[in-house]
Amino acid sequence: MPVSYVFENDSFYFATDYGTKKLENIKTNGKLAMTVDVYSSLGNKAVCIQGNAKLIESGSEFKRLYKIFNQRFEWVRKDPWNEGEAPFVEVVPYTKVSWGLE
Repeated sequence: MPVSYVFENDSFYFATDYGTKKLENIKTNGKLAMTVDVYSSLGNKAVCIQGNAKLIESGSEFKRLYKIFNQRFEWVRKDPWNEGEAPFVEVVPYTKVSWGLE
């Protein structure tokens, strides 16, 4: 499932909705894998990480992330949400593999 993400302080962050299978799996397992890729006629580049997931549902960290997402992504500005309506997921990688990167 594609997601819009930000990467900072060695962690990935993305938003998801309550009631999704993705969120249910994160709550059950606490681990996930994600791939960031770029396709082009010159060749594909990607990094795949496995990491521990943590939900951020409210508080100062939620507000900080929301501000970043609001500035970076037009879809957030078009369809805003508040604390308690959709959480952010922090992914702290513990392993990675990449290809096509120099």
